[in-house]
Amino acid sequence: MSQALIQASGRLFNALSRHHELIMQVYLNGQVDETQSSTKVLEQLIQLGILWRPDAHSPLRLKSAVRNLLESSLQDERNRTIDANIGAALASLKTLVGHYKEAMHYNRYSEAQSHMSTLTEHVYQLTESLGNSVRIMFSRINNEFGYVVSVDAKIRENELAQSQVSDLLQQLECFQFDQLSELAGSQRELRHLLVVALQQSFSRAAQELSVAQARLLDLLGRFREFKGRTRLLKGFLLHCEHHPDFTVNEYPALSQVPTLFNQAAAMLNPAAADVNYVHHEADYHQMATQLTHLGNRPKAETSETVNNELEVTEQSTVALIKGEIQHAVECYFCEVIDSGQACSALDYYQHQNFDFDAEVWIYQVIGGYQALDETDKLFFALDTQGQAHTTFTGNYYIHDVTLGLR
Repeated sequence: MSQALIQASGRLFNALSRHHELIMQVYLNGQVDETQSSTKVLEQLIQLGILWRPDAHSPLRLKSAVRNLLESSLQDERNRTIDANIGAALASLKTLVGHYKEAMHYNRYSEAQSHMSTLTEHVYQLTESLGNSVRIMFSRINNEFGYVVSVDAKIRENELAQSQVSDLLQQLECFQFDQLSELAGSQRELRHLLVVALQQSFSRAAQELSVAQARLLDLLGRFREFKGRTRLLKGFLLHCEHHPDFTVNEYPALSQVPTLFNQAAAMLNPAAADVNYVHHEADYHQMATQLTHLGNRPKAETSETVNNELEVTEQSTVALIKGEIQHAVECYFCEVIDSGQACSALDYYQHQNFDFDAEVWIYQVIGGYQALDETDKLFFALDTQGQAHTTFTGNYYIHDVTLGLR
């Protein structure tokens, strides 16, 4: 029987090779021009299952299997056939698995091998069908449905593609991998086919279909925008045909401008500082510096004086040192504002040759930044440099901080 199949396939392939021009003409035209072809050749192609006649009064056409083969092999962008019958394919797979398990149970190894071969063919045919459906979809999207001319036809093709994507996504819900895993059991070959191969194909198809759906919606919006503009232009051309003497009025010269054309913005904008104007940047910095100094001026002494004697203690000395650090931190912030560049706290500390401890200085800079109002914090950015403890997690040692403007 295998030899008979091999001989039949030889005759089929020879016929496809000898009459490939006739077959491609039928593929492109849809039917056979029987006056231009030999009757003997046509009869041979009918017997081989390449051509068929739907009824006695219809011309010869290609068999659907041959057309599908050509569309898939040639990657014809006009191909709109998408196989979404996944449920029936999965049911066939489950039946074949039952046959294979039964044959293995009764030690019929040759029969089991035949069922496994058929099962493998069905699994890879299903994965190929999913990949081919996605390929067809993206081919039509990338071409923007260029095989049709009008915008209305493109919109109809887009809606058809969206419905096919929705059908495919609904069919993908038929994959129940927990059931397939239970059906495969502990047999390695079955798990490879029913779980690994199908799950990879399922994940790839689901991801690509979601991308295709988004691109289809984007294309539909563009097509409808084109349609609206085309309709507006056609309406204007039709109006000009019905009114040959129509001329566009000089609307700025009218006292009552139609609302459609009265879309001019106000000539005087509200007064506001243009912070994006580079030439005024130095003036802005100077103004910000003056405002900072004004806010930090000491309050004027009142006429009422206190005659109580002040006791100079160690606490007063500590207060003076604290005030000096605060003043240095404010000067550091002002330096960053004046220069407009980020500055390291330790670099500023070394440049100014302060007497107090460097660690106290960094701590005071962080405290000065945290003490700012939420509005003022938006103008600064504080970045810390340090390292985590090598042994104990959760401990981060800060070595230096950098203050800059946002």
